[in-house]
Amino acid sequence: QVQLVESGGGLVQPGGSLRLSCAASEFFLNYNSIGWFRQAPGKEREGVSYMATTDGRTYYADYADSVRGRFAISGDSAKSTIYLQMNNLKPEDTAVYYCAAGYRNTLREDGYEYWGQGTQVTVSS
Repeated sequence: QVQLVESGGGLVQPGGSLRLSCAASEFFLNYNSIGWFRQAPGKEREGVSYMATTDGRTYYADYADSVRGRFAISGDSAKSTIYLQMNNLKPEDTAVYYCAAGYRNTLREDGYEYWGQGTQVTVSS
């Protein structure tokens, strides 16, 4: 029914940058929260960032403490696409990154109903 498609993952050296993209139909109109999660090997999936949306507008964003000041979430309503700009990447950022859409403004995964397939980000020298 609902498809979310991530792109932009890859291999980058520590200190480098990547930008992830996620496209979905009526992203900003249909959901109250859109954001990014990640899952590292052997670890549970964790919330990275989200944007609170109402009537097609973004009102605020939140970030996990581990990425605050390094990552930035943004979106383009006309393209129905969200982005995650990742700067000063660390090996600890290595994970599969997922975009998600739901109805609760939270970094908890149980607040989200729809998920993408994931894109791999590897930070290594």
